[in-house]
Amino acid sequence: MNNEIILPLVDVESEHCALIVDKGLSKVKGIKSHKVELNNRRAIIEVQDAQEAIPAAVAAIRDLGYGVDTVKKTYPVTGMSCASCAGSVESMLKAQLGVINAGVNYANSTANVEYVPGIAHIDDFKKAIQSIGYDLVIDESDEAAESLEALQAQHAKELRNRTILSILFSVPLVAIGMFFMNIPYANYIMWALATPVVLVFGRQFFINAWKQAKHRSANMDTLVAMSTGIAYLFSVFNTVYPEFWHARGLHAHVYFEAAAVVIAFILLGKMLEERAKSNTSSAIKKLMGLQPKTVTIVHHGGHQMEIPIAQVKVGDTLLVKPGEKIAVDGAVTSGSSYVDESMLSGEPVAVHKEMGAKVFSGTINQKGSLQFKAEKVGSDTILA
Repeated sequence: MNNEIILPLVDVESEHCALIVDKGLSKVKGIKSHKVELNNRRAIIEVQDAQEAIPAAVAAIRDLGYGVDTVKKTYPVTGMSCASCAGSVESMLKAQLGVINAGVNYANSTANVEYVPGIAHIDDFKKAIQSIGYDLVIDESDEAAESLEALQAQHAKELRNRTILSILFSVPLVAIGMFFMNIPYANYIMWALATPVVLVFGRQFFINAWKQAKHRSANMDTLVAMSTGIAYLFSVFNTVYPEFWHARGLHAHVYFEAAAVVIAFILLGKMLEERAKSNTSSAIKKLMGLQPKTVTIVHHGGHQMEIPIAQVKVGDTLLVKPGEKIAVDGAVTSGSSYVDESMLSGEPVAVHKEMGAKVFSGTINQKGSLQFKAEKVGSDTILA
């Protein structure tokens, strides 16, 4: 089935440019037909497999020195438990129509997606990620950010509780399995102790493994679920039907303690990992706190006004007084001063800044006043 795709072009200013792009598209594998509309600044291509042809077409256009309007966004991802999960999410995002590139960072649970607007849709990303057992947070409001933080805190608390309870149940289980196997009803006691660890505190491993299996995929949860599940079920069988092995001259061994201890240790590892990630997130928030909330903008004629940093645009002239933090990246247009850039370089010695010198968001102006032209704002700054 052929699909007609429209790619918005950048820097295609003449018929000659359009011809170059059109010729470049003719060499892209998978494109059945193509035409470049100079007036509309767009390329219309007909492809058989859009998932492969669109990224190839965008790459070809960029290699020719032109561009395609794309959007780059970072979204939080919830539900990931290992690096394999990040790989699954990344593969699913890359498979979406209109996605040029995608990368998932397991350490901070985020997905960076570059896509062509009008072709790719954020809601489709969310549905695709949900289908494999994870979730994509696409609401970018302050309320959503606070809700996500609360959700992550709640998840960390639940993980801590499950870890502690798993260890408390596993300690007597190991003691019985290693030293007190001959006490009456030892197998049944171990069964009772192992059941909540495997089926309650470790249930998420089995849930995630099943979701992966439905999509013919596997991750760390699959390995944990198979190993502990088989050990648990085998032990239950040997506890209920020991004569099956006795009739064959074998002892009916049980491995309840192995199943429980594996889950307890993995939960402990996850808890320590979450704590490390939380500390990293806290450090990042402190780093972002280096950016001031308001800035002084200098209008034509020298009139000054204080505005929120969110309203700063590329090309605005900003004033930085002694002791103030520099809000965005830019180049000095007047004045001179020394700027503390230790938060970026680690060097304690302040750097002298004069006309033409680059300044960076989050650094601290020390002595003189500076005026600089904003060159990068928002998520494009060095600090971000």
